[in-house]
Amino acid sequence: QVRLVESGGGVVQAGEPLRLSCVAFGRPISANAMAWFRQAPGKEREFVASVDWNGSSWHYADSVKGRFTISRDNAKNMMYLQMNSLKPEDTAVYFCAAEARSFHYPAENSQSYDYWGQGTQVTVSS
Repeated sequence: QVRLVESGGGVVQAGEPLRLSCVAFGRPISANAMAWFRQAPGKEREFVASVDWNGSSWHYADSVKGRFTISRDNAKNMMYLQMNSLKPEDTAVYFCAAEARSFHYPAENSQSYDYWGQGTQVTVSS
């Protein structure tokens, strides 16, 4: 079993950066695709970014392309989301997710992911 824990959320002003971290406990996740999703109040959970097992392939939602960067450090069992030029519409709870299958394509749909963190709140004020 894998337990994911996010950190780094907070309250920032529009235009400022923020970096989220996700650490995996239980077993190494170096062979597993991982992703970030987010959920704003009253809205469905949406895909933000995903990365393959070795960090060589990644995908982004159109709304964050050019502003957010996903990365991972398999030696530390961690994944990151660098968020720049934040906008009020980026306000949401951000979730870290990991697949149970090894060496799989970094999907954009939430159904592909088996392990989820509890989420970290990001609030961007205008």
